[in-house]
Amino acid sequence: MVDPGQLLLLIIASGASFIMAWTIGAGSSGSTPFAPAVGARAISVMRAGFIVGILGFAGAVLQGANVADAVGTGLVGGISLTASAATILLLLAAGLVVIGIFTGYPIATAFTVTGAVIGVGLALGGTPVWPAYIEIATLWVLIPFVGGGIAYLTARLLRNENIPERYSIPVLGGIVGLILANIPFTLLGSAPSGASIAATIATRIPVAPTIGTVVVSFLFALFLTILLRWDLNSDVEAAQQHFLLALGGLVAFSAGGSQVGLAVGPLLAAFNDASLSITIPLITLLVFGGIGLLAGSWMGAPRMIKAIAQDYSSLGPRRSIAALIPSFAIAQTAVLFGIPVSFNEVIVSAVVGSGFVVGGAGMSTQKMLYTVLAWLGSLVLAIGLGYGTMWLVQVVF
Repeated sequence: MVDPGQLLLLIIASGASFIMAWTIGAGSSGSTPFAPAVGARAISVMRAGFIVGILGFAGAVLQGANVADAVGTGLVGGISLTASAATILLLLAAGLVVIGIFTGYPIATAFTVTGAVIGVGLALGGTPVWPAYIEIATLWVLIPFVGGGIAYLTARLLRNENIPERYSIPVLGGIVGLILANIPFTLLGSAPSGASIAATIATRIPVAPTIGTVVVSFLFALFLTILLRWDLNSDVEAAQQHFLLALGGLVAFSAGGSQVGLAVGPLLAAFNDASLSITIPLITLLVFGGIGLLAGSWMGAPRMIKAIAQDYSSLGPRRSIAALIPSFAIAQTAVLFGIPVSFNEVIVSAVVGSGFVVGGAGMSTQKMLYTVLAWLGSLVLAIGLGYGTMWLVQVVF
């Protein structure tokens, strides 16, 4: 029998988790995936918000397990987050993200949630998990250089007059196909994090699993390459739009998979508290968080989509494609290793990288500086507020 007070806290924590999922859907995962496509005028703002919500929900359910587990149990050692701790940190993080939404600056959600979890966990007497912090910080630092660098090189390739688009775009499509064939899905395989399409099909081929995975991956990439080449032969401009929208969809799906864990990870830890008799399957929490992402995307994403698509750079189809390919790859890397990342940082870095191909034209240096300061400030502020608030609650109650 669950204590009524504990049950009330769990209900409040669930509400805080839903609010966090809503703000993520309205902010990072809901706005950033289709922002380059909107900037390239491939899709309207409202239609982008509608589609990204559906794809984000699918990604949350099919790919959200790794990051949720890492956020809930992997950031602070020696303790488990309680329902009260989960409520406090989620409300703090959501509050900071809401400030970002209404001021028009893309606050890094991963920074705020990670900082709040660490601050609250340390206040509860937990110990720092330095290997995890180093891994997370390394990826965060590398994102602007790797994502921006790949976006820059891809944009250069697409703008190279010596390499026709009927060759360059199908090759890029093949690379995307290789990644897509090897990303994990929760419903495939027996492992908690799932298995990839290539690995699953390979088990049904009478060859060694490694060889089968390579063969399936190659065939998947070849199929997308041929499909894009056929589309380009019909209409180059339409084919660019189709590829751009497909990439936006993949990034939106990846956003759901990587971002839902920020909302339901603390809640997962709270429900796993040994003092409680309630057990909630992870898939149920992922669906719950996915619904929050969906609602946020439909209700609040258009404002941030406009901010990122228009305020940072006026993108064409080529630069938009160049921005989305590394964003998709980085997001899936984070999902694979269970590392919380901010989609604002991923997309903005790629947008800036692709923009340098034309000398950074159309970009606001002041806007970028404020954005970076907002990212760093949100991390420091979340740690401080999380620690201070949790310490005060323990003293008073």
